[in-house]
Amino acid sequence: MAAKIWKVYLSGEIHSDWREQIADGIRVASLAVELSGPITVHEDSDDCGVAIFGHESDKFWHDQKGAKLNSIRTETLLREADIVVVRFGEKYKQWNAAYDAGFASALGKPIIILHQPEHDHPLKEVDAAACAVAREPRQVVQALAYIINGIMPE
Repeated sequence: MAAKIWKVYLSGEIHSDWREQIADGIRVASLAVELSGPITVHEDSDDCGVAIFGHESDKFWHDQKGAKLNSIRTETLLREADIVVVRFGEKYKQWNAAYDAGFASALGKPIIILHQPEHDHPLKEVDAAACAVAREPRQVVQALAYIINGIMPE
């Protein structure tokens, strides 16, 4: 029997390299992990609906087409995930990340939240629903190494 490949969904902030840091750490640690996540090119995520289904003169309907199309990907991958990592960045409010955390929680998925200490208070309910709260991407990798292989950090 082949070893389990863990499916980890990386949700949230798209303006920094945290996903790459986690992917690099997983590679270095040789963890059996398959990463997935949302479309991270902001313009593509916003405009996919009108690019495929046609122009909308009202911005609300423009956004609705994109959001509904993106939801197919997001909700499918969240359902398939073994673990969900949700990153809340420093500069922008990530409403989508909060939605993903709530959706994952409703599905009973284990969640690792990743954010800076200054967000402890505004994210207290999200943190309370999580299995772990990390401050840095390397802590997420260390948590995955422990969960998957029982390896303590050095």
